[in-house]
Amino acid sequence: MAWEKIKAEEISGNLFERIGKQWFLLTAGSEGKWNTMTCSWGMAGVLWNQPSVTCYVRKSRYTSEFMESQDVFTLSFLPEQYRKALAFCGSHSGREFDKAAQTGLQPKSLAGGVSFEEAELVLVCKKRFSADIDVSQLPADIAKSYYSGDALHRMYIGEIVSVYRNI
Repeated sequence: MAWEKIKAEEISGNLFERIGKQWFLLTAGSEGKWNTMTCSWGMAGVLWNQPSVTCYVRKSRYTSEFMESQDVFTLSFLPEQYRKALAFCGSHSGREFDKAAQTGLQPKSLAGGVSFEEAELVLVCKKRFSADIDVSQLPADIAKSYYSGDALHRMYIGEIVSVYRNI
């Protein structure tokens, strides 16, 4: 397989499907020290005249530490055959497990971020903004369903600076 750099506007496929049903790995850190987690919440579009993504990370997650300390993060979309790896990365902490060793995923440095050789699409993002979700501003049903006693989310907005597809 070879990596091809494309423009954000050339991303094919339904992003609702990719994010919400296919899931993705959100990875932050550097080649020597990083963590990844599976996400199924996120948005993509144009903000501040730049292609951008929004990701949500609970403050209790190990990845949160990396998102706070790093300016670059990646979103890696993997083919369906890696569903078990995605499930593992979403349900086990990098504090306790080497996720690459446990899943067989091969980390790859890509444009200042960390992704995986198995990814079919990678968005490399520069963190532009972050803020905690203020539960008091949410509708009561949302607050009750997603935040009753659980760790709060922090929202990250990233400018998409590079897009790669594995061909």
